[in-house]
Amino acid sequence: MFEFIEPLDIYNKNINILIGSGASADLFPTLQLDIKGANGKRETIETLATKFEASPEKRTALFMHYYNTCIYPVQTFTPDAVTSFDGIVNLENYKTFLTTLLGLLDRRKGVNRKINLFTTNYDGCLAYAADGLLTKGAHEFVVNDGTSGFHRRHLHSKNFNTYQCQTGIFERSNYGVPQLNLIHLHGSVYWSKSGDKIEVKYTNDFKNLLTNQSIAKLEKFSAMLANEYALTEDIPPLAFNAKQIDNFWGEYNKLPIVNPTKWKFHETVFEEHYYQMLRLLSYELEKPNSILITFGFSFADEHILKLIQRSLSNPQLQTFICCYSQGSAKAIREEFKTWKNVKVIGPPDDVKLDFTHFNRYVFSLQAQKYEPPVKQEDVL
Repeated sequence: MFEFIEPLDIYNKNINILIGSGASADLFPTLQLDIKGANGKRETIETLATKFEASPEKRTALFMHYYNTCIYPVQTFTPDAVTSFDGIVNLENYKTFLTTLLGLLDRRKGVNRKINLFTTNYDGCLAYAADGLLTKGAHEFVVNDGTSGFHRRHLHSKNFNTYQCQTGIFERSNYGVPQLNLIHLHGSVYWSKSGDKIEVKYTNDFKNLLTNQSIAKLEKFSAMLANEYALTEDIPPLAFNAKQIDNFWGEYNKLPIVNPTKWKFHETVFEEHYYQMLRLLSYELEKPNSILITFGFSFADEHILKLIQRSLSNPQLQTFICCYSQGSAKAIREEFKTWKNVKVIGPPDDVKLDFTHFNRYVFSLQAQKYEPPVKQEDVL
């Protein structure tokens, strides 16, 4: 059965959530590929990028594929355009998840009623889900994305320390409005450089960086990466000339997201904010009575992994790491085996801890008890 996180044990603590790409797996592709290396293991964008460092043509083709299949769909994403059953369920899971967080905040007293939502995703799913809940009017809360301004909104880390307060008649009473701090650790497609600042604009009027000719060239390459029977060593070189390669990287490096190889930004203004957000995560985890819950996060980012491990020296920090499979849970338990204030939550046999199961059995105000499906041989 699934272990669950008891709401009454955490609602009045400093709650921090870390969301990774697994939370949006039914809406956008992850860095995982189907093609296999010589060792028989599936490749990822990161592993292939390392292998292709000596081949500019293959490396460029890989990042063209990454942009065309992972980044551009995020740039042009709108919830209304989602038609697949799994995609619709994924979006509803985001709303269910935020509803649980707001339920925890409703139980809190005092002025400072906030939860920090750290995410390595550069999509807008959390913002869209929050907007959907606000439109329905079922919950009163504020989403703080770290921006300030009116016509033009700029991002600054100090803005995450603000909160809203409502007063009663004649200002004889006041209470804090529930607040979700939305903190993008790896950047966001809705960011852009504005001088020495980061401007945030929630629009999706993006143009594809690739020409139709380049996309056509990529078809066989992309199909090979999605072929579980293909091997890395069999990938042929693509015919991109030096000018095409330079033009692509010139535009790609302007994107306000972490490059999935070195985990760094190319623009200094984005990189400075990245390290400010890492410091904010560290600061929050070092506070007394803190909680960290991770979901859909693989700990592939060494900076975040080491930061969290250092923060675990805080004896008042309790961490819950929710893993998709038994295999990943085993690996994470080994990684964090020296810390007693870490609980690794994995799924039962032959089950995956997807977003639906997470909301239903692990993190809910009223968690359900998991009942394994009845096998045919058990009936007979």
